[in-house]
Amino acid sequence: MANRPIKKYRAGAIEVCIWDNEKQIGDALVGFKTISLSRSFKKKGEDIWRSEQLNLRKSDLPKVLVTLNEAMKEILLSHPEEEREEDE
Repeated sequence: MANRPIKKYRAGAIEVCIWDNEKQIGDALVGFKTISLSRSFKKKGEDIWRSEQLNLRKSDLPKVLVTLNEAMKEILLSHPEEEREEDE
């Protein structure tokens, strides 16, 4: 299989890639997809781009969506007195 994602989605510094993978199970070669979630950034005072990456399986996606949604609600709705953090 190619070493490139089959699909990419980007929003600012956040990128999600979908990967096609294969695994040998017994005599059969089974295909499956995984997701990589990454955030690109530059550290203050440095001119080097860095990236943090998290690799996920299909079964992880609902858990990630639920937990991120709860964290978003907590941050955006529960503390209106806090000022919005600027994007880096």
